[in-house]
Amino acid sequence: MKSSSDTLEIPVSELYSNWGKDLRLDIITGQKGLTRKITSDEVLRPGKISIDTQITKKGKVQILGRVELKHFYTMSAGGKKEFTDSLLSGQPPCFILSKGLIPEALLKKACQKTNTPFFITGHFTGKLITTLESFLRERLTPFATAHGVLLDVYGVGVLVLGESGIGKSESALDLINRGSKLISDDIVEIRKSTSSRLSGKGPEHTKHLMEIRGVGIINIKDLFGKASVMAKREIEMVIELVQWNPDTEYDRLGLDVNTFSILDVELPYLQIPLSSGRNTATIIEVAARNQLLKQSGIHSAEKFRAEHSELLSNKKTP
Repeated sequence: MKSSSDTLEIPVSELYSNWGKDLRLDIITGQKGLTRKITSDEVLRPGKISIDTQITKKGKVQILGRVELKHFYTMSAGGKKEFTDSLLSGQPPCFILSKGLIPEALLKKACQKTNTPFFITGHFTGKLITTLESFLRERLTPFATAHGVLLDVYGVGVLVLGESGIGKSESALDLINRGSKLISDDIVEIRKSTSSRLSGKGPEHTKHLMEIRGVGIINIKDLFGKASVMAKREIEMVIELVQWNPDTEYDRLGLDVNTFSILDVELPYLQIPLSSGRNTATIIEVAARNQLLKQSGIHSAEKFRAEHSELLSNKKTP
């Protein structure tokens, strides 16, 4: 499991190349500053603000619209220069002018001189901010990557982990054949959607694909239909497949409450030992169903302990 919870950043060039088409961006000056970094998923639109107020902030994309231009055009030449200097003082990664408006010449010239990327877009301001913040939120939230398989099993997001070659993909294929849905095989990209929830998806280049030893690369969507795959899924539990070790004592009652931490979020965790004759797919299905029961307040192991406490005090196992 690899994770990154440090300050994340993306260069303006990535914003332009990856999302420029959706955002309808055209760069008019400041191309040399495309290496500037965006570090916040919050964008700024100052509105009509006094020039003695710090308007822009380093790391935040600055949106300009009709209000800003109207304010600009009412100023004297000296006021325009002062306002322009104030806009550039926070060293924003870039400016985006909405509604297809024409940028003020003095501001355009200042951006060229300071190598500050300046974009124009046909999007209205509200649409631009909503779309841009959605892109940035996806890209700048803390993330982790896991070598495993993410599945939807009976409506439960199950992340299956285990050593290479232990049979994660084969078990997942069996589950998909029974009606489960594949989100990602091999590499799972995990991001925090809220402080207590995680969502996972796969890299774009491996979308819908699985590697089955002896068969090769297969496309789950093509083989089983579009109902067999999902683009993204909340992760609700982690199951780790391990080789059976006769010297290891495994939980037989289900009374142990174990968790697996990803990005500081604790998820229910089960370890399933593999041995000849055990149907791994069936066990994973049962684990998912049991998790649904727990979420609804039904805990079979706890109920058994409450009803047979005397038996459990005399024996380690029933």
